[in-house]
Order: sequence, then C-alpha cells, then structure tokens
Amino acid sequence: MTDMPLRVLSRTDLADIAITPAEVISLVRDVYVTLAQGESRNPAKIALPLPERDSVSYSMLGYDGSRHVVAFKTSYKQEKGRGDKRYYTTITLYDDDSGAPIALMDCARIGALRTPAATALLVEAGAAPSARTALLIGTGTQGQQALPYLLAVRPDLDRLMLYGTYDAGIAAVLETFAQHHPDRTIEVVTDLDGAVAEADIVLAASGPATKVKIRTNALKPGAVLVDVGYGVADSALLDADYAIATSAGQLAVTGKYLAGPDGTLRTVDAELPHILAGRGAGRKTPEDRVFAYNSGLVVTDIAVGHALAQRAIEEGRGQELRLWI
Repeated sequence: MTDMPLRVLSRTDLADIAITPAEVISLVRDVYVTLAQGESRNPAKIALPLPERDSVSYSMLGYDGSRHVVAFKTSYKQEKGRGDKRYYTTITLYDDDSGAPIALMDCARIGALRTPAATALLVEAGAAPSARTALLIGTGTQGQQALPYLLAVRPDLDRLMLYGTYDAGIAAVLETFAQHHPDRTIEVVTDLDGAVAEADIVLAASGPATKVKIRTNALKPGAVLVDVGYGVADSALLDADYAIATSAGQLAVTGKYLAGPDGTLRTVDAELPHILAGRGAGRKTPEDRVFAYNSGLVVTDIAVGHALAQRAIEEGRGQELRLWI
C-alpha cells in the first residue's frame, strides 16, 4: 500500500509520556538478551566525523526480534564549546509483520532513557555484590538520570556521591533524584580523588568539556568504572583487570581514544548482552577493577522508542504525513 500514513512524533509529543526507570530497564534488558540469542540484529554504526567543523554524524540500522520492528536512526552533532551545541537525532520505526511504518520520532528522549538503563545494567553485571557506595561524575542529561536508574537495579546502595562543577547542573541532578527517591539523599563532594578511592561504583558521565580523567587503577580493588560519556583516562580500558562493553563492535567505532600506545584496542572480556543471557561474566574475581564501556545500541532505541510511540499514538499525539502517494 503506497498511501500508508507515517505518524510524526516531535520532541514535545514525547516529552511527558510516562515511563518509569524500571520499565525502561526491563525493555533494554529484554532486547539485549534477544540480541545475544540471535533474534535481534544490531550492525555497527557508521560514523562520519568532520574534525574541521568539530562535528560528527552517525547512521544506525537495527531489528528488534521481540517486537518485530525494524528501525533506522540518524544523528548529527556539532559542538563549539559549552553552551554552543547543535544536536539532532531521529528514529523511524517499521512493523516487520505488516510491513507498515509506525512512526518517525525525535530520538533525544529515547536516548536519554535507554543510556542510563544500559549503565544500570552494566553496573548490575560488573559491580561486586558487596558494593554499597556509588559516585556519579557529571551533571548533564545523563548525570540527571543516572542515579534513579542505578537504584532500580541496586537498591541496596547506601551511599550516593555526586561530583560536578556547575551549580545549576548539581541542582538539576538533586531535583530529578528527589522526584524518584524523596527519602534518599545525595552527598555532593568536592574531593574527587578521595571520592573515587572510596567508591565501589564510579559513573563517568561528564560532558566533552570536562577536565576529569578517571584512571581505572585509581579505583579501589573490586570497584567498577562505567564510561557513559566523558571523564575517563585514555588508559582506562588498558589498565582494567577486567573489561566489559555493551558492544565490542561499537567500542571499535566510538572508543578509539581508549586504544593502547600501539593504536590497538584491548579486547573486552565480555559483552553485556551475553552476560545478561547467562553466557558471560561481569568480572573474574571480587578484587577485579572492572572497566565498563557504554555505547548506545540502536536495538535499545527501538525497544524504548516503540513503547513511547505506542503510548503517544494511543493518546492521539503527533501528526500523520502521507509521503508515499
């Protein structure tokens, strides 16, 4: 049928669709397992960096075998310093059972939800069972979501620390966290080195302008360092006792800064989808200092995006376009 309409869902259409951290984590966990089982597909992304303009674009294709949904995602980012950033990302979903388009969506909120879910699952996989202290570094979009998602998988954490350099960002992290956990507190720290030395879990979620460079060998024995955005030393992967990633293929595309002196990347010990499917381990020993690399996989965008699209369409949001007439 060439007159099939396409539902377009804007950033505003999706901004207040209700979904909890637990729901997002469940969606992301499910699609990781189907990926490990060969039921979903997630080819490595295509990257086109433009260093003369300090910009980068990505193209991603994936298939969610649980929902039988195919998607194409694109993103373009240009940065000229803090406060001067252009970022546009979209995802188009298709129903592979009916062959019909589902929606063309702004992907910003989808990414803001699936990334902390993946981070939480990396912690679930790589953190020691005895872990009780977590340190969050960074107060941007990912920093603001990280701790509510972390507590969804590790409610036994009893000390939460936050390091940031911008008062407005720190306030945003505290406000967002209070909406989910009004009975819990976050300790804002200024001694970063001291906090890193005490933490069982370190989430490096800073922005590109950060001067923070956390070294894996600065962690205490048994701790895990998760690379969410920026803020880890270039040697973090090489120096780890054990290394895991959402995808080794994606690490090769977006994690080149972690290469060793000879320009090659260390092979990770396990990938998160296989760990969640029971085919790998998050660490070898209780004393391992674990490095975990979080690179977004489009299958997780599909799972979260499809859930948001269904709810938005049920509520009559967005507009229909007839492109194929």
